[in-house]
Amino acid sequence: MGFLNVIADPLGKFLYWIYGGVNNYGIALIIFTIIVRTAMVPLTLKQYKSTAEMQKVQPLLQEVQRKYANDKEKLNQETMKIYQEHKINPAGGCLPLLIQMPILFALWQVISRPLKFMLGFSDTQLADLANQASQASTVGRYPEIDTITYFIKSGQGDKVGNLNMFFPSHSGLNLGNIPTWDFSQMIDDPSKFLLLILPLLAVVTTYLTARMSMPKKTNDSTKDKAANPMGNSMLYISPLMTLIFSFQFPVGMSLYWFVGNIFSIAQQYYVNKYVLKKKEV
Repeated sequence: MGFLNVIADPLGKFLYWIYGGVNNYGIALIIFTIIVRTAMVPLTLKQYKSTAEMQKVQPLLQEVQRKYANDKEKLNQETMKIYQEHKINPAGGCLPLLIQMPILFALWQVISRPLKFMLGFSDTQLADLANQASQASTVGRYPEIDTITYFIKSGQGDKVGNLNMFFPSHSGLNLGNIPTWDFSQMIDDPSKFLLLILPLLAVVTTYLTARMSMPKKTNDSTKDKAANPMGNSMLYISPLMTLIFSFQFPVGMSLYWFVGNIFSIAQQYYVNKYVLKKKEV
């Protein structure tokens, strides 16, 4: 976690700097997401191109696998020969993803633990705040934030990092709250129904993103599935994981996913229409 903190700390300060300029946590989060995703475009484009190149040689790789199924050494030699002839690095699509993953995990830390990474509170300060959370005088004691609310899971100690603050947006949606399917809570507080909107939008756009990133289908659906088994699985696994995590993190995380997915959809459309088609020509 120490390594992630090195990334999360500057990202948190950057998000807080944006918030200071717009005085709206929701808008700040949207701007933050767009800037971060834009900065990651070169890595993403490299990953797209590498994946497309691998897809082009799939028929050749499948033929080699069929021909040398019982000769592993020859199979490896012919496979590497195909990669060399087409100037493909088989790990080319993995490297950008490996670089992005620590950044994404750090972003989760920033958005789910804003007191720590945006305001720079130490673990000791968070523990003190946890002890004072039930006192009305605690709310509003920080002039740079309109409202601060605290979410404390059962117990404190290592769970104190789950304290969240609420930067009110113009919609009045508490982005520090965690969505729930508990209808009894929704009846007591109808605003909790609104918390379901962003997770659902995040799930739908995650599915659309996965769908758009899949290679074009051929007339042989069996070969399509064999050529891209991971992609077909991720089409359903990604939305499911988004749904699960959306109910574990503050709804601000769902906003980040939703905006990021919209960005990815636009980016994928551009890549499919202009970058990959241009290479084919």
